[in-house]
Amino acid sequence: MANSFPDKLLPGAAYPLGANWDGLGVNFAVFSANAQKIEVCLFDTTGRKELARFELPECTDEIWHGYLPGAHPGTVYGLRAHGPYQPHHGHRFNPHKLLLDPYAKKLVGQWRWSDALFGYRVHSNRLDLSMDRRDSAPATPKCVVTDDAFDWSRDTRPNVPWGETVIYETHVRGTSMLRNDIRQHERGSFAALSSPWFIEHLQKLGVTAVEFLPVHAFLNDRFLVERGLRNYWGYNTAAFFAPEPSYLSTNRLNEMRIAVRRLHAAGIEVILDVVYNHTCEGNELGPTVSWRGLDNASYYRLIPGDERSYINETGCGNTVNLSHPRVLQMVMDSLRYWATAFNIDGFRFDLGVTLGREGHGFDPGSGFFDAIRQDPILNTRKMISEPWDIGPDGYQVGNHPPGFAEWNDKFRDGVRRFWRGDAGVRPDLAARLTGSAELFHRRMRKPWASVNFVASHDGFTLADVTSYEQKHNEVNQEGNNDGHNENCSANWGVEGPTDDPVILETRGRVARALIATNLLSLGTPMLLGGDEFGRTQHGNNNAYCQDNEISWTDWAQAESPEGRAMTDFVARVIALRKNYPLLREMRFLHGDREVLPGLYDISWFDERGAALTIDAWQDPEGRALTLRRAGAGLNGEVDVILIMMNGSAQALTFSPPAPHLEWNVLMDSAAPDALQYPLIGAELDVQAHSVVVLLAQPTGDADWQAVWMAGAHEGPRLLTALPPDPGTIGPRRTAEPWKAHEATPPAKEEN
Repeated sequence: MANSFPDKLLPGAAYPLGANWDGLGVNFAVFSANAQKIEVCLFDTTGRKELARFELPECTDEIWHGYLPGAHPGTVYGLRAHGPYQPHHGHRFNPHKLLLDPYAKKLVGQWRWSDALFGYRVHSNRLDLSMDRRDSAPATPKCVVTDDAFDWSRDTRPNVPWGETVIYETHVRGTSMLRNDIRQHERGSFAALSSPWFIEHLQKLGVTAVEFLPVHAFLNDRFLVERGLRNYWGYNTAAFFAPEPSYLSTNRLNEMRIAVRRLHAAGIEVILDVVYNHTCEGNELGPTVSWRGLDNASYYRLIPGDERSYINETGCGNTVNLSHPRVLQMVMDSLRYWATAFNIDGFRFDLGVTLGREGHGFDPGSGFFDAIRQDPILNTRKMISEPWDIGPDGYQVGNHPPGFAEWNDKFRDGVRRFWRGDAGVRPDLAARLTGSAELFHRRMRKPWASVNFVASHDGFTLADVTSYEQKHNEVNQEGNNDGHNENCSANWGVEGPTDDPVILETRGRVARALIATNLLSLGTPMLLGGDEFGRTQHGNNNAYCQDNEISWTDWAQAESPEGRAMTDFVARVIALRKNYPLLREMRFLHGDREVLPGLYDISWFDERGAALTIDAWQDPEGRALTLRRAGAGLNGEVDVILIMMNGSAQALTFSPPAPHLEWNVLMDSAAPDALQYPLIGAELDVQAHSVVVLLAQPTGDADWQAVWMAGAHEGPRLLTALPPDPGTIGPRRTAEPWKAHEATPPAKEEN
C-alpha cells in the first residue's frame, strides 16, 4: 500500500486474533487483559523504517482490535503495549519495546542482540526493577501480513495407521547442509527437503513419517551468540505461527507447503516438534520481545506472592500459562494453523508434562489435553508427548490420556543396557519388546502409544552409543557439565575412532542389534536421522548449540561401503516389520490367547528352547532370550516367528522350542547381507551381540496339531507368559525413575 495512511484505524473486529487480510484491508486483534493501550507500528518492506503508528481503537473482552483499510499481504508491522511497569505485581509493560504479534505468521529482518531488547536497564543495580527507555525496534524482526491461500485440493495426507508408522527424526537445516548436489542457497532449507534425493532416501528405508525438530521461528540465546555458537535445535520459540525464516530459501511460506505436498505424494507424513511449554523470553532477566511486553501476568505462570519471579518447570526460565483460556486458545489456534495451512500430519510436544500441568500438578485431564482430544481437526492428527519436565512429579511416562503416544526413555535405556551386556536386565528387555505394557496398557491404549527409540536428537547418536563411554561436550563451552552423564553406552575397547577391526566388528554388531530390537518391538519405532549409516557427533551428547559439521548429516558417510551396508540392513528390518503383522501387533500380549491348540500368541524361552521359569527370569546372568510369536499373517495363514537375542560376549547355540517346525531364517544381524535360508537341523549358532529372526508357517490346523502333539509341551503356561514386572528385578525403582539412572529430561532444557 502507499505511504498515505488514515488518521486512525476503524474499530474492526475482535476475532480472529492476529493480523488478517480480508481482501479490502487488514484487521488487527491482540489479547491483553492488563494493557492500557496497544499500538500497531507499520514499517517499510525491509522492516528498518517506521512509517506510521496507530492506536488500536477498541477493546472487546480483553481483545484490542482495529482495522486498516487498504492494507494488504506484505504489510510489515510490530506492536507496542502501554501499561504499568510493576514487576512485583507481574506487569512488565514498556512501550519502548517493539513486540512481535503472538499470531504473526511470517517474520522479516534479523535479531541483533542489544541491551535495548531488555525491558530493564541491564547494568542497573536494581536489575529488572529498573526500566529501559531505548527503542528496541532496530534490533527486532518485524511481523508480516500473509495470504495463506494455497491449492491443497490435490494433496492427500497419507493417514498411515499408527500400527504401521515408522518415524524418522531429523533437522531441517542439518539434513541438507552437506549435500554438494544442492544449490548453496537452498542448503538447510525446506526447498532442499522437497528434492528427490531426500524423499527417495526415506522411501528406500521404508519409513512412513519424517519428524522435524522445531521449525517455529526462534531466537538464538545471547550467551551462545557471544560464544560464537547458535541454538541449532531451535527449542527457543519466538513465534508460534511463523516458520523459522532461515529455513525458507525463497522467503516464501509456500516453500514449506511444497515440501509437505511432495512428501505426502511419496506416502510420507510430516510431524513437527513443537515447543509450547516456554518461550525465548526466559526468566525475569530475559529480553522483552513479545508475550512479556503484551501481558506478562497472563501469558506466564508466576510464583504466587512473588509475581516478579517465574515458575520454572521447564528449566528455561519461564513456563507458558496454559491454564489461562486465551493462552490455551493461542496454542490451539497455532496447532490448527499448522494442521490446516500446511497440512501437517502430527505434532511432538516438547516437555509435554508441562503442557498438562494445572495448579495442582500434572493432570491427564488438563485443559490442554481435553482441548486437543475434542478438537475435530487435531483429532485426525498424530499426537506425541515428551512425557517429562523438571517440575514436581515431572516423570509421567505412560500417564498421558488416550490418543497420545509418548517417547519411552525406558525403552532406550533398557535396550541399550541389554546390548551393553549389563546383568539382570532380561526381564526389562522382554517388557520393552512387548510394548511396555506395564506403562501403557491402561484406558484402552494400544502398543503404538510407546514411541520406541534407541537414539534421538537429545543424546548420543547410535554410532556414538557404540563408540563412547563418556560424553565429550567440551566444544559446547560449558566445561563438559551439560548433557547426560550416564548414556548406557560402551566403546568396546577404545574411546572414539579406531582402526581395530575387532572393535569395529563388535560395534557394528551392537549397532545392528540395537536397530533391530527397536524395529522388532511392539510400539512405534523412531529412528534418528543418520543412524541408518553411522552418523557420529564425536561423543557430543548435547549438540543443541552446534550448527556445524558436528550436527549436520554427513552424506559422504552414507555413500561409504559401511554406510551403504548399514542403510540396506535398516531397510531390510523395516521391510520385515511391514511384511509380518506379528511384528507390529496392535494389541498388548499376555500369553493367554491360543492361536492354535497349545500355541499361544506369545511365549518366552532361553537359548536351549526351554521355557523360562520364574527363577530363570530372576537370574541376573541371563543374557539370552527367545521370543516366540504366533498369529495371523498377511495371507491369512498362521505365522510363527522366533526372535533370538544373544546379548553375551560369545556365540551361543540356540535351539528352537518344541514343536520342531520347518524354520526359515529371515534375518541375522551378524550376517546382514545373508539372504533368507532354511534352518537345517535343530540348532542355530547366534553370534555375540546379535539378533536372529526365524519364520515357520504351519500349513493348517490339522497338520499343526499332529506336529504339536508329537512334540514336547513347553511347561506350565504361567511360566511362559510375560516375565515378572521388570520393576521387581534388580535395584529398587525410585518414585522418580530418571534419578535412578540419570535419564534426565533433555539437557537442552537446562541451558
